[in-house]
Amino acid sequence: MKTSFLKLAMVLSVVIALHSCKENKKENNDSTAKEIELDSTDLALLDLNLPEGFQIEVYARGVDGARSMAMGDNGTLFVGTRTENNVYAIQDTNGDFKADNIIVLDTMEVPNGIAMRNGDLYVAQPGSLWKYPNIEDQVGGELEKELIYDDFPTEFHHGWKYIAFGPDDKLYVPVGAPCNICNRTDEDERFATISRMDADGSNREIYARGVRNSVGFTWHPDTKQMWFTDNGRDMLGDDIPPCELNTVTEAGQHFGYPFCHGGIIKDPEFGDLRPCSDFVDPALQLDAHVAPLAIKFYTGTMFPEEYKGKAFITEHGSWNRSKKVGYRIMMVDIEDGEVVNNEIFIDGWLNESEQKASGRPVDMLVLKDGSMLISDDYGDAIYRLSYNNTALASNN
Repeated sequence: MKTSFLKLAMVLSVVIALHSCKENKKENNDSTAKEIELDSTDLALLDLNLPEGFQIEVYARGVDGARSMAMGDNGTLFVGTRTENNVYAIQDTNGDFKADNIIVLDTMEVPNGIAMRNGDLYVAQPGSLWKYPNIEDQVGGELEKELIYDDFPTEFHHGWKYIAFGPDDKLYVPVGAPCNICNRTDEDERFATISRMDADGSNREIYARGVRNSVGFTWHPDTKQMWFTDNGRDMLGDDIPPCELNTVTEAGQHFGYPFCHGGIIKDPEFGDLRPCSDFVDPALQLDAHVAPLAIKFYTGTMFPEEYKGKAFITEHGSWNRSKKVGYRIMMVDIEDGEVVNNEIFIDGWLNESEQKASGRPVDMLVLKDGSMLISDDYGDAIYRLSYNNTALASNN
């Protein structure tokens, strides 16, 4: 009976996860997205709460399911998606911070993860990785791409990737747990881990273990230490377990999944197998079910000095909760490898009283001028956050 119940729970969790994606998936078979007025009213940007002096505007619209972002050396923005299955190339040809061309670069299965290296675009599907050499020279023409690997697990549940090249020039690739809660490392040791490898797919090693589902990581600009978010398990109630912000101090560390959550919650099924004391504690316990995705350190010069070096985390928003949480961007102050403060930077994508969302932030990217791009896979848009020290700049 227990086995049957677990199988049923796994099936239900997959169904719910799929349902939690945007219900009305849009079809776009054109090579260029339809022109849409860059108006923010229906995206409810005026409802966002911004710090004083900041303003947010639409950079691109009609980018169905916009998620991970990477910028080419010549200013082409590449955007991955999850269930929409498109990779976009977005061009701002006149430098006014408004997209002029939105092109469906390629169509493939779950191309969530993208990264740039030496002019080459890398796109990760659940089980494979592709490289597009000199990608900005290929935009608008016939695509050339190379298969780097095709031997990773193909499970859809937490199979979508966030990828990035680290300061060691290694490519970091996570493999999420193929379930809400399970222990399947005996089938494939890469489940619930973050791996790293050379750009050609060779010299692979598991860098971090016990990671349920990381969809965002980066490196501290000074210490070069990795920081990553992790989504906590579901079905334990509204307020537990916490989602996590973690930092890796040495390769091979274990962060607890599936035995311990948030450093404090013993899993009801696997917790008796290993104590929480066996694992690395989170650097920060985030609210339960907020679904933290991207983390980026601000290294630009546009924002006031007090923002430099701060870490920003997108909280995509909850589904497994009686009252929604998340749908915002948090700001984290980190000193000497320790979190010393955590506060809301932008919120308002969730109408608390009506419990309705107008957007779900996913990824962030700092532009050369110091402004920040934010992708929104619910609003099918990309926003530009800038700082202008006037009373009119803020939505407050």
